[in-house]
Amino acid sequence: MRGRWIVRPSLLWLTLLRVGVSSPAEAQNQPVVVAILPFQDLGSYGQDKEVSRALQLGIPATIAGELANHPELRLADPAPVDRAFRSGLDATTRVDAATAARLGKEAGARYAITGSFADFYGKIRLDARVVDSESGEILKIVSNDPSQSDRSQLYRIIQSVGHKVLAACNPGASATSASANETRSIPTDALIEYSLGLLSEHSGDRTRALQHYQKALGTFSDYPDAKAALARVQSP
Repeated sequence: MRGRWIVRPSLLWLTLLRVGVSSPAEAQNQPVVVAILPFQDLGSYGQDKEVSRALQLGIPATIAGELANHPELRLADPAPVDRAFRSGLDATTRVDAATAARLGKEAGARYAITGSFADFYGKIRLDARVVDSESGEILKIVSNDPSQSDRSQLYRIIQSVGHKVLAACNPGASATSASANETRSIPTDALIEYSLGLLSEHSGDRTRALQHYQKALGTFSDYPDAKAALARVQSP
C-alpha cells in the first residue's frame, strides 16, 4: 500500500538546508544547498492512518532539525522550491530521482534528499536517497540499521539516518561535529504529536495544531522543534 503525501510547500520547504561540500579543502568555506523533500509512506501496518500521513511531514522535518544542529549547515531560501512545487507537482506525486533533481536545481541545491518509510507492526524501515541535482544520479541510499528498527526508538532511527545523510553529502564533515541532539532521545509519543501538529497546521487547523504541539511538549518539555512550531501557530 502506497501512502499519499499531504503537504503544502509553505510548510514543507521550511526544511531546506545549506551544507558545506565539494572539495574537502573548501568544505568549510563554500556551503552548498541541500533540499529535503517529502518522504513517502510505503505501507504502515498496525499504525493509525492519520499518524502515517503525519509522519510524511514529521520525518523529513525531524531530519532537517537534526542536521540543522551541525555547524556545517545554514538555512536556504525556500522560495525557488516553493515555486517549483506549485508549478509542477501535486500532493499525490511521487518524487523520483529525476523530479528530485529538478526540484533541487530549481532551489539552487547541490543535493536533493527524498526517501520513504514503512512500519510493519512496530518495526520501522527508513530509507533516504541522496540525489545529485545536476546529474539526476542517486549518489547514495542510506537506511537505519535493522537492529535499530523498533518504533519506540523512532527519533534515534531518524537521527541515525540524518547523520548518514550528512556524511553522504559532505564526506569532509567531521563525524563527531557538535550537535545539541547527540544525547537527547525524544519519546516517540512526543514525535508523533509533533508530526500530527504539522499535519493539522498544513490543513489550516491552527487550533488542533496548537493542541498537538502542546501535547508534544507535555510529553517532552525540552523539544525545540515543537516549541518553535507552537510559537509559529500562536503568532498573529
